[in-house]
Amino acid sequence: MSTDVEAESAESAESTQSTQSTESAADVGEIEEADGPDAHEDGTDASGTGGRWPRVVAAVLVVVLLAAGGTLFAKGRQLRDTPSTSNRALTDSGATTRVAGDVSNALGKVFSYSPQATAVTKESAKQLLAGKALQQYAALFGQVEKQAADQKLTLTTHVVRAGVTRLTGDSAHLLVFLDQVYEREGKPATTAAAQLSVTARLRDGHWTVVEITSR
Repeated sequence: MSTDVEAESAESAESTQSTQSTESAADVGEIEEADGPDAHEDGTDASGTGGRWPRVVAAVLVVVLLAAGGTLFAKGRQLRDTPSTSNRALTDSGATTRVAGDVSNALGKVFSYSPQATAVTKESAKQLLAGKALQQYAALFGQVEKQAADQKLTLTTHVVRAGVTRLTGDSAHLLVFLDQVYEREGKPATTAAAQLSVTARLRDGHWTVVEITSR
């Protein structure tokens, strides 16, 4: 009987020892899995690639976005700097109206004269014309002055329409349509139409005609 009890005690001790060994092995396995050589608290592996790749991808995205932004800025600037957008005749109605008015007034005065008032016309030309336009006008007006005196000729010029085709800060190009009425003493008046290409410059706050070309 004593022998049987001793045998049962031995078997119980072996069973208990086996269970403890199994539990210890399981605990060690869990510790190795959690704290093994390939694990870190921040979630990266030992080589560091687990955390490095997100940073690399983020850096690449930043570079791509900056490049795209620079390209869009350059394209936008090109669009802003195209001839059509830099032409104030298309965007600034106030400035367009002013240059058309100044040029129309100038042409109406320098191309209107009477036998008794050619000196007034000549003086107006000096104030309203400049550059090539003034040189050409001065060269021809001597003949006009003599003709007006000999033939008793009166010329009256009306600007029918002045269209500004291009306008920048201090330069303007216009297409101008004129009606001119010629009157000779003792004869019926004659009306003629004229079309001019005009270049004007802004000087001292006023638009001055610097070039005139007949079309």
